[in-house]
Amino acid sequence: MEVIYVLDILGTFAFAISGALVALDKKFDIFGVIIIAFVTAVGGGMLRDVLINAHPINWIGDLNYLYIIFLAVLFTFLFKSKIAHLSKTMFLFDTIGISVFTLLGLQKGLSYDLHPIIAIIMGMISAVFGGVLRDVLTAKIPLIFEKEVYASACLAGGISYLILNYFKVDENINFIISAIVIASIRAIAVKFHLELPKITNDLFTTSKK
Repeated sequence: MEVIYVLDILGTFAFAISGALVALDKKFDIFGVIIIAFVTAVGGGMLRDVLINAHPINWIGDLNYLYIIFLAVLFTFLFKSKIAHLSKTMFLFDTIGISVFTLLGLQKGLSYDLHPIIAIIMGMISAVFGGVLRDVLTAKIPLIFEKEVYASACLAGGISYLILNYFKVDENINFIISAIVIASIRAIAVKFHLELPKITNDLFTTSKK
């Protein structure tokens, strides 16, 4: 089994848990928890595949994704009392998810001969839109629109992957290094409360006489 496929399964498991935790926090029933876990885990990849006309869509062509999502939901139910109250748990699983899915989406974009810039965008869509759908469906403001450095970390990791790929670094090593770049940037940003600048006033203001 390839390292990248194992990381893909790990990312799916991590994102599904993050979705299940949010759904449980919102007091959803079991069906609602499964739906939110599913959307979080495969929503970004599904949107990416639709945009680039890739068939079969990721989870349709490999039932292991569904099995992993159900396993993640079961895991969350069994250990909710141990993990749900931990403030770092959601961050951990979310960070693993965006690190893996950014690079998987980027790789798939490149395999479809997309321009590297478009491939990076596909990677970002893969990484963040599952979380966006999760937050929208649970009536939360998506993290990508709030203060946390989210999509920017994905962008940095995508650029790192392209640079290492240009220098012919082994694919598995490249993947792991670039995933660490994404996770590290997000962890540092959260630890030191770093965020992107916000536009609070008009860029150009006229003085009143």
